[in-house]
Amino acid sequence: MHFPPIMHDELIGTMAGTLTTIAFIPQVVRIWRTKHAEDISTSMFVIFITGVTLWLLYGLRLHARPIIIANTITLALSVTILALKFYFRRQNRCAKTE
Repeated sequence: MHFPPIMHDELIGTMAGTLTTIAFIPQVVRIWRTKHAEDISTSMFVIFITGVTLWLLYGLRLHARPIIIANTITLALSVTILALKFYFRRQNRCAKTE
């Protein structure tokens, strides 16, 4: 497959990283607004976070800026989602016992 000159590898990587990274922002916002994340699968996010960490390490070894930037931000957003899940679970349990 032949791409136009402007669509070189780094641009494609940057676009892919940007789209897959910002895909997590609506989930973070929704969890924050609803104060509820029980439907989020803990095991899925632990596995995902492990994979993203490995992608980040891979990007660091290759000095591949799009991989490093995208996976650093994705890792932060994913950890935020998991942390909010546990935080709001604890908050909701405390509210039920009052």
